[in-house]
Amino acid sequence: MLDSTLKTQLKAYLEKVTQPIELVATLDNSDVSRDMRALLDDIVSLSNQITLTISTDATLRAPSFSINRLHKEQGEVGIRFAGIPMGHEFTSLVLALLQTGGHPPKVDTAVIEQIVQLDGDYQFETYISLTCQNCPEVVQSLNLMAVLNPRIRSVVIDGALFQEEVEQRQVMAVPTIFLNGKVFDQGRLSIEEILAKLDSGLEKRTAEKLDASASYDVLVVGGGPAGAAAAIYSARKGIRTGVVGERFGGQVLDTMSIENFISVTETEGPKFAAALEQHVKTYDVDIINLQRAEKLIPASAANPLTEIKLASGATLKAKTVIIATGARWREINVPGEREYRNHGVAYCPHCDGPLFKGKRVAVIGGGNSGVEAAIDLAGLVSHVTLLEFGAELRADEVLQRKLRSLTNVTVHTSAQTTEVKGDGKKVNGIDFKDLTSGELKHVELEGVFVQIGLVPNTEWLKGTLELSRHGEIIVDARGQTSLPGVFAAGDVTTVPFKQIVIAVGEGAKAALSAFDHLIRS
Repeated sequence: MLDSTLKTQLKAYLEKVTQPIELVATLDNSDVSRDMRALLDDIVSLSNQITLTISTDATLRAPSFSINRLHKEQGEVGIRFAGIPMGHEFTSLVLALLQTGGHPPKVDTAVIEQIVQLDGDYQFETYISLTCQNCPEVVQSLNLMAVLNPRIRSVVIDGALFQEEVEQRQVMAVPTIFLNGKVFDQGRLSIEEILAKLDSGLEKRTAEKLDASASYDVLVVGGGPAGAAAAIYSARKGIRTGVVGERFGGQVLDTMSIENFISVTETEGPKFAAALEQHVKTYDVDIINLQRAEKLIPASAANPLTEIKLASGATLKAKTVIIATGARWREINVPGEREYRNHGVAYCPHCDGPLFKGKRVAVIGGGNSGVEAAIDLAGLVSHVTLLEFGAELRADEVLQRKLRSLTNVTVHTSAQTTEVKGDGKKVNGIDFKDLTSGELKHVELEGVFVQIGLVPNTEWLKGTLELSRHGEIIVDARGQTSLPGVFAAGDVTTVPFKQIVIAVGEGAKAALSAFDHLIRS
């Protein structure tokens, strides 16, 4: 199952296993079961600490396998993979083996303590796709929780393999997490976010702690590439620096492939985001995660500090502020879009595409992202309908040529999407207007992928500092906004060309400008 290179790499990892592990497989007569057995045999052959047992329990999903400690007195471990964890989930498999086998996890001791102290029985079932770059963080978080707390169970289910189950439970996006049989959440979640949802008193305790914290010389709002660069450059000046944001990495976490960050030939968004965070953590920077900024209160003669009010109720204060809140997927804002989000309406074709295998979908948007999405989906689904508002596609010609070569793609230009249709539970069609003829048209389908660009995250700043007509923060060549001591960087600003490498440079520049402001004032 594994090639020689992968076996060599895995063998090196498995040398870190110090406690005996038992793999228990539930198999059937399918080809997938044969491949799973081959994978498990490979794993067993690479470590004398790992054994394999075949289960005949007909109540369990097949094919699937569990990972547990051989010596049960060390505590139960409730991890099960229903499907073959390759692709993006191979790392999840390796970590599950290492952590079950006694290798210490790389998480804060406070997080470990929180997991251990969780009271109650938690049965998590997570539906994933092997091409989803957002799924591994959820899988790895829940698996770690299962390793640390014997009352927690984590089952990882390949949605493409268990299609009937996906249909029955109305899973239309990945990752989708069920807790004790009910939908718990959808989309990317960090271990801290999962714990926050389980621990109802955490937000209040965190807000109280933040309120009591000292003021910062530089407070960066946003943890994407621009925010990370700003934090690093600020910390290197030896000044008190903090980063506050909803999730470290920002929109990079939703990026499939990065091939144009200079000196890095190719990487994936989540890996890049993790590297950003690790780099920031090498400096004396307060990282304040899971906090959304709701209001900026400018400094004044009475109060020389700028204040950032958070949704949790806490307030952070700083001598200078760098806003790097980035952007998010733009919505089409038609009836049915929000009602059927994660129930047929999706924004990440790489993540959710496999759930629509053999079905009919639409892609809205004729730029590079829209055409790339249509090309990717055409290899999975039965038919793709691409809708572009303009009179012609805006994607690069090389992409358009590829698109035109596909027989299961229909392109409609001058097409205004008017409504996403559904049966109350999931999408079953889309309506659009032909802007040339004025005719209203309907297409029956099961999924809609929206790919029409980005909108800056600046709603919380309206009326506080100067924004462009597109809602972007207006900045000068130094990253200075219309408020003294408040700077901005990255996709949230008027700086053209929304690229990671540009955001990083702008973040560094904003930090240097903020430091210059501090020493001059």
